[in-house]
Amino acid sequence: MLTGIHQAQSNNNEDNTPEKSSGLGSTVESIWQWSKKNSPNATSSRSIAEYPPLPEPHHLHVYSTRHNTHITLTKPDRDAIISVSAGTIGFRKAARGTYDAAYQLGSYVMGRIQQQGLLTQILYLEIVLRDFGPGREAVTKVLLGSEGRNLRGRVVRVCDATRLKFGGTRSKNARRL
Repeated sequence: MLTGIHQAQSNNNEDNTPEKSSGLGSTVESIWQWSKKNSPNATSSRSIAEYPPLPEPHHLHVYSTRHNTHITLTKPDRDAIISVSAGTIGFRKAARGTYDAAYQLGSYVMGRIQQQGLLTQILYLEIVLRDFGPGREAVTKVLLGSEGRNLRGRVVRVCDATRLKFGGTRSKNARRL
């Protein structure tokens, strides 16, 4: 018993098979022509190069050190729209470097984006993460949670901008607590 796909192949076997001819180039060419004719999106004749490029996205910079977290939302030309840190929303001293402070900072930024009506301007968003403090994970959780539901679908790229040292001058001594 033949299934639907096998029946279609056995019924149309004579027109869907690539031509057999001598030489590898002609075989590859005939297979390419056959796959082009039988592909699911064969009606589309536009190549990838013909589509217009995406516009430059807005950027959400998350700079998370061990002692503080900074979040900056910028326009596509890198002009700052919103720039806040854990200290500006009321956390002082050692409390600025905690996971909770960064989480509240992330939800504060999401609220400001909605409050200022920036969702209509932001078509595409690139998230730029820098350093490995507790705020990195906290802001990621905010974006994946209910606070970030309006921005989540607009994210086109997540990249890491952590600075790496290749040799260079001697670094400062490590801080001892």
